[in-house]
Amino acid sequence: MPILSEQLQAGTTGIPLTVLESREFETWAQGRPAEQVAWLSTTGFTGKGLVLLPGEDGALAEVLLGVASLDDQWLLGDLARRLPEGDYWLQGADDFLDRAGLGWLLGTYRFDSYKSTEPVKARLLMADEQRVERLRRLAEGVALVRDLVNTPPNDMMPEHLSEAARALAERYDARFSELVGEQLLTENYPTIHAVGRASVHEPRLLDVRWGNPEHPKVTLVGKGVCFDSGGLDIKPAAGMRHMKKDMGGAAHVLGLAQMIMSLALPVNLRVLIPAVENAVSGNAFRPGDVLKTRKGLTVEIDNTDAEGRLVLCDALAEADTETPDMIIDFATLTGAARVALGTELPGYFTDADALARDLNAAGKKVSDPVWQLPLHTPYDDFLKSEVADLVNCAPTPFGGAITAGLYLKRFVEQTPWVHFDIMAWNQRALPGRPVGGEAFGVRAVFEMLEQRYR
Repeated sequence: MPILSEQLQAGTTGIPLTVLESREFETWAQGRPAEQVAWLSTTGFTGKGLVLLPGEDGALAEVLLGVASLDDQWLLGDLARRLPEGDYWLQGADDFLDRAGLGWLLGTYRFDSYKSTEPVKARLLMADEQRVERLRRLAEGVALVRDLVNTPPNDMMPEHLSEAARALAERYDARFSELVGEQLLTENYPTIHAVGRASVHEPRLLDVRWGNPEHPKVTLVGKGVCFDSGGLDIKPAAGMRHMKKDMGGAAHVLGLAQMIMSLALPVNLRVLIPAVENAVSGNAFRPGDVLKTRKGLTVEIDNTDAEGRLVLCDALAEADTETPDMIIDFATLTGAARVALGTELPGYFTDADALARDLNAAGKKVSDPVWQLPLHTPYDDFLKSEVADLVNCAPTPFGGAITAGLYLKRFVEQTPWVHFDIMAWNQRALPGRPVGGEAFGVRAVFEMLEQRYR
């Protein structure tokens, strides 16, 4: 894993790193050593941005960073790569240290499995060893999401995703099992099999269980379409270019599971991942086919590129049979959600009002914003079929994220349920967030779970 442990350490002996709001700069500057005041004046520093302060011997004595607000999660997001090699000691209030430390760590991330990158030579030090360890574990969960999504599809097919889930289970003494290929039909997961059968990489249902059975049960479901050609309704080249990220939902639930297990939340965790490649061959499922789902509902295929909801519906139906405390699914499901909210704000759907309130509050607290979208039931009419119980894709281009959510809702009857429709990809580089795979809503969900169950 390309980041982490070395870039945040417990200690108090480094070069002081002072972060202050720009409006406090003049007050802070009063009483500083004369040579530093002169240096600030010479460099034209007015309280905004970064300045390195020399000591009497000319060596680096202190780093000063002026920011608009200390509440910014990403105020240290690009700092590790801007500072000279060395150890930098940061002090401050607890919430500030949590935000700053996590932003620093995530800013050190680079995906270097296929290309060498310049190593980070600056380290951040904090006095509290427990805080340091917690921040490392949260950052490692995000890094796992990024790594899995960034991995090219030739190395991230269903069998590779299975290896990642198995490795995670072994690391935390969890139980791993899977159904592969024809076993999906034998065990009644027909839509997962139908979507994945055209690929030489056999479809799978991955199943990870961890925790005390006496604890509240939380089930995570992640869409694991390792590459999406669109099937027979094939995507154009531009639409296919980044479809390695279509297993982003699976990456999200594995990253979230790692946070839960590494920080030992008292929950009974289950993770279900339908892992497939939506490919084209002579046995690919077709527009007009009618598939029977695990729940027994029949689905007419309007568009083979609406495959994510097909693999999810069997997994959700299985999750619902155990009536856990909650089911949370993540999926790179619709472009419509991106049109509604853009690429950097994840939308979610739920009818569980208490869950929605808790999620919103948690996202705000940890600077991982999420946005609730409506499960507008009148749009359920768009899922009607003349020959089956429902269609997999509404005929109208409008409200596509809502109709997708309503489709999934048909398969969860007994359990409070949240469905995240995510991008899983940064299209622009921002502090702490390089272009490529990204975790959206994972920290918000973890915070919500921790507030409920810790």
